Amino acid sequence: MIERINNIRNTEKANFLLIAGPCVIEEEKQTFDIAERILKITNKYHIPFVFKASFKKANRSRIDSFTGIGDVKALEILKSVGKELNIPTITDIHSTNDAELAAKYVDILQIPAFLCRQTDLLLAAAKTGKYVNIKKGQFLSAESIEFAINKIKESSNRNIMVTERGNMYGYQDMIVDFRAIPIMQKFQIPVILDVTHSLQKPNQYSGVTGGNPEMIETIAKAGIAVGADGIFIETHPNPKNSKSDGFNMLDLNNLENLIKKLVKIKKAII
Repeated sequence: MIERINNIRNTEKANFLLIAGPCVIEEEKQTFDIAERILKITNKYHIPFVFKASFKKANRSRIDSFTGIGDVKALEILKSVGKELNIPTITDIHSTNDAELAAKYVDILQIPAFLCRQTDLLLAAAKTGKYVNIKKGQFLSAESIEFAINKIKESSNRNIMVTERGNMYGYQDMIVDFRAIPIMQKFQIPVILDVTHSLQKPNQYSGVTGGNPEMIETIAKAGIAVGADGIFIETHPNPKNSKSDGFNMLDLNNLENLIKKLVKIKKAII
């Protein structure tokens, strides 16, 4: 089904899909540099690749958190990345107006986990005709995401994927129930594992979400081993100095080594 994604490459090898990029657009050159480096790796290992970056961050805890460089400015950068590198792009939307706006610039609209039950948002995304990636809320069971999927389908849009991003484990931790992946695959759509957000430590007293990046490789390996159709990884050349989610992003310099290991696991289970 991912073959329907605009400009998707490397689908002939039956490999896993990689959705990857920085948490948010910070500036143009950095965005292009990250996309080019990921593209080089995915072409080397014959992996389908979608470049991800949020054009704005609308769900920050603190009012002084970085939210973006301007909606249209960031979307223009995403559009340029997709066009110049000939790769598909994905970004989060947070309102019905965002759906109509972002659809002019990117190939896939992503529904944030906190908003996966928002009917108006799901319908607005579906009506654009774009591919829609629904991130399963950390408060939902695998079975209940079917209702969000059906909202897209009933709007005559069959271009859907769903992303597992862990479940709340107390107030300040996340845990991945890998049973969710085969359960959601029964809905006959691609199921992606969001590795980095599954390692978040939310609700910190500082108002800044923490993370556990040393476990990225462990969660990614497990996801491929249980048959996830793809993985989602936020990555940055200098996570400690990134403007959003730096505590749970993968250092871009470590991405190729991880991908090499995941490809070996994928080959072993085919």
